[in-house]
Amino acid sequence: MSTHPQIEQQITFFYTHNLNSSTEFYEQILGLELWLDQGTCRIYTVSGSGYLGFCQASETSTPPGDQQSSVIFTLVTPQVDEWFEYLKERGVKFEKPPTLNEKYNIYHCFFRDPSGYLIEIQRFETNHKKRHN
Repeated sequence: MSTHPQIEQQITFFYTHNLNSSTEFYEQILGLELWLDQGTCRIYTVSGSGYLGFCQASETSTPPGDQQSSVIFTLVTPQVDEWFEYLKERGVKFEKPPTLNEKYNIYHCFFRDPSGYLIEIQRFETNHKKRHN
């Protein structure tokens, strides 16, 4: 099996109809650090080489796949309960409080950002860092 060329970073981009409210939410509520401001697109550091970008959708164009319900942005952390309390204190309304999902063996919770995207905070209950054959 051949190996693929190196991938140095990963950026997931979302469109938003209100870049200012997304900026406030991801900087002030989630506490993500702004990595690159391109004016109509802002990119945030999520982890070592993982990034999240938001681009202003124009009034005249519809972003591809303009269905926020078809996307889940998942933050993986061992501190699900701590994140739940941290965000609750900042006024975030949760769609699902921290719960064990036995089918997938994860502990997780869900809420939405100002643009309606579903955000999941999750912990794997088993070690998924190893590659399974």
